[in-house]
Amino acid sequence: MRRIFSLLFFVMMAAAAIGQSTIKGVLYDDESGEAIPFANVLLEGTKHATSTDINGFFLINKIPDGTYTILIRYVGYADYREEVTLTRGQVLNRNIKLKENVQLLKDVVITSNRMEERKVETQVSVEKVTATQIQQMPSIGGQADIAQYMQVLPGVNSTGDQGGQLYIRGGSMIQNLCLIDGMIVYNPFHSIGLYSIFETDVILNADIYTGGFGAEYGGRLSSVMDITTRDGNKKRHSGKVSINTFGANLIVEGPLKKEKGEKDKSTLTYLVAAKGSYLSKTSKWIYPYIKGGLPFDFLDVYAKMSLNSGTGSKWNLFGFRYDDKVTAYQSIADYHWTNWGVGTNFVLVTGTSALLDGTVAYSSYKINMEDATDKPKRSGVSGFNASLNVTNFFGKHKLKAGIVFDGYATDYIFTNQYGITKDPGTQYTNNISGYITFKCNVNDKLLIEPGFRYIYYTSQQEHSPEPRLAMKYNATDHLRFKLAGGLYSQMLLDARSDNDIVNLFSGFLSGKSSLDLGRRNGEENDSYLQKAQHVIIGAEYDLNRHLSFNLEGYFKNFSQLLNMNHNKMFDKHDAAYQDGGAYEKPDYLTSDFVYEKGMAYGMDFSVRYEIERLYVWGTYSLGWVTRSNDGDGRYHPHYDRRHTINLLVTYALGKQREWELSARWNYGSGFPFTQTQGAYENIVFNGEGIGTDYTRANGEFNLHYAELYKGRLPSYHRLDLGVKRKFSLGKRCQLDLNLSATNIYSRENIFYFDRTTFKRVNQLPILACLGITFSY
Repeated sequence: MRRIFSLLFFVMMAAAAIGQSTIKGVLYDDESGEAIPFANVLLEGTKHATSTDINGFFLINKIPDGTYTILIRYVGYADYREEVTLTRGQVLNRNIKLKENVQLLKDVVITSNRMEERKVETQVSVEKVTATQIQQMPSIGGQADIAQYMQVLPGVNSTGDQGGQLYIRGGSMIQNLCLIDGMIVYNPFHSIGLYSIFETDVILNADIYTGGFGAEYGGRLSSVMDITTRDGNKKRHSGKVSINTFGANLIVEGPLKKEKGEKDKSTLTYLVAAKGSYLSKTSKWIYPYIKGGLPFDFLDVYAKMSLNSGTGSKWNLFGFRYDDKVTAYQSIADYHWTNWGVGTNFVLVTGTSALLDGTVAYSSYKINMEDATDKPKRSGVSGFNASLNVTNFFGKHKLKAGIVFDGYATDYIFTNQYGITKDPGTQYTNNISGYITFKCNVNDKLLIEPGFRYIYYTSQQEHSPEPRLAMKYNATDHLRFKLAGGLYSQMLLDARSDNDIVNLFSGFLSGKSSLDLGRRNGEENDSYLQKAQHVIIGAEYDLNRHLSFNLEGYFKNFSQLLNMNHNKMFDKHDAAYQDGGAYEKPDYLTSDFVYEKGMAYGMDFSVRYEIERLYVWGTYSLGWVTRSNDGDGRYHPHYDRRHTINLLVTYALGKQREWELSARWNYGSGFPFTQTQGAYENIVFNGEGIGTDYTRANGEFNLHYAELYKGRLPSYHRLDLGVKRKFSLGKRCQLDLNLSATNIYSRENIFYFDRTTFKRVNQLPILACLGITFSY
């Protein structure tokens, strides 16, 4: 396979050197020097057009000889025009700096830019999110966060204010791939569901795929969250300090080496961001009506150094460390997780129409949980990922290919309700994959983007060929139809107890030797891969420049899943079981894990209204999720939510829009849960065995559970409000005041039910938060 991709690489590079004239370059912000992604670049009066990528790079090739006017447009900046003359075979390089528009933007520009982007990109089941969009949310906890924004996206279900768990179109947490600057992050959310581990102000862009993602992504069954951070300020040292009733934030950035005119355009910058929560120390006196306070503590640190050539090529070195701790919350559990990683990536703009990029990274995640059972629960996963990609442009078409290496180790120990402990030790898994995608603009109406990914799981010696496809048809200037689908596979396994109504523990497993599996439908099965197939169809309609609609129907078939067996009652490795069994126990009573099948299907509808000062975003999701196995039959897992509604409204006031009002309302029908059938005393026949006097022996308190997930929790809904006021303190300094409140009408949304004490624990009540931010 290495030879095939090496040959493909050289063919693409050679093809890039042949053709007509080419215009390429990088788009920068004149004030900070930051690259500007997704700007429209066109030759005025022609059909030659493109948009800048995530690094601000653009390329238009196969241009006939002649004189043209380059026109560049992007929201918030003045239009850029330049007349150029091209001769055959010429490659024209332009590094362009856009100046901010001193006038307030009109909504017509914002909407037309977005409409043009939707016509030239397939964009099926994907949301492109920027820091500006995230900050339109009511800033719960004093700061906007992508965790809050993701909860309003169609197809995304959340456990609520606490728990830090998101489920995307029928996929469990472990089936969601999260990347930051190309590095895998195994758990991107904090225990309090208002925060992610990402600092909003350093996010350049986040692509959220809820299904049907392309061949450049692999190793997960359900969804992808691909986050790219921005570089530090190339022109001056700057920063931001924020303090609120929940926590504090700090960002510092600036140049270590500045541009020195036309002869030396290279720059070296730094960016450091930190945020932390001190709720455990302040909540008891700020929110005295919350019994025991809010024992959520976390500290996040992210740092990045960027070397830019000034011609589009760049190299980044980055690292992070995140720490989360919850202590004795409502007697549920104490748990602590740590998450850290380091990595490097690069982009190389060649002298042809090809673009090279790559990533090498390592990250680690560990969690330790102690609950009322006093039984060990801990897990960890750590590993590396490396990739090399080449992108080639052929006029309106684009070909991209790459090779990816992944390797990780898992460590896990867990004791179930029957007292059986699973401790497989450290397990290692490696895989190598290659992919190719081709974006073909057949004409102005039809876009086709086929792809193919091949994964070889070396530790399991299993192959997984995975074709992918995305299409869009521009029926009219206002109506578009779209389709996406593909095959997907995954080795990483989630290991947790399914009996808990809310489970804060996430376990990770991999490797054949750690998976004691039963038979599938009574038959032997040698495959340890989890597999899924996606089909998504949809339509987009722009009623006018201000109002647009999006409707998508989806079907995910999980043809093979592996799940922790909560029904295990007998340890087949125990000598007493091996010698004393008069009959063979079924697999679902003896195996650690079971094979499952599943389906997720439904529809997502969204409406967006934008006018000069008003922004309205509404979504409705209808979905079903099912699983089935030999022990439980067919059931609905704990993240099966039938109805989800989200409404977000933002309005700007004042001559300079210095005031901003925002509101968000969320509704979700109840999640399934396993009810408690009863309680009993479990006599442990230790020492004397059958001679134990059970009438005098002290047993253990045990619960008897009802059928799996036959109950339903009450529905969840809450209203959040926010108001912001901006004060200009000069050309480069600004002071922001933020007042927000979550759960305005103090809805008693259930979070947890303590089975031992029969005590109900609710989600967060009404919480007001005041914050102040100083930027310089």
